[in-house]
Amino acid sequence: MPWFVWIGRDGAGGAEARKRERPAHLERLRLLARAGRIRFAGPLRDEGGEPRGSVIVFEALDLGAARAFAAEDPYATGGVFASFEVFETVQVFPE
Repeated sequence: MPWFVWIGRDGAGGAEARKRERPAHLERLRLLARAGRIRFAGPLRDEGGEPRGSVIVFEALDLGAARAFAAEDPYATGGVFASFEVFETVQVFPE
């Protein structure tokens, strides 16, 4: 299966929504992690260390499935992300 990068950018109310939606978001990602389908997941932080978004590298059947997974996540549906993008990627390094 191909790998995808999902980049979410927090909206104006992202900090409060993040607190509320985080448990459901993490549990959803744990399902992928248990299946070995997450390479990396974590927050994008500003200069002060505050979360301003997230980046997740995960495996999916195709771009449509990857975008659907992202769109159904609690951070996307619960007001954390103002926007997000999903791109297919390939690992170059480490070799």
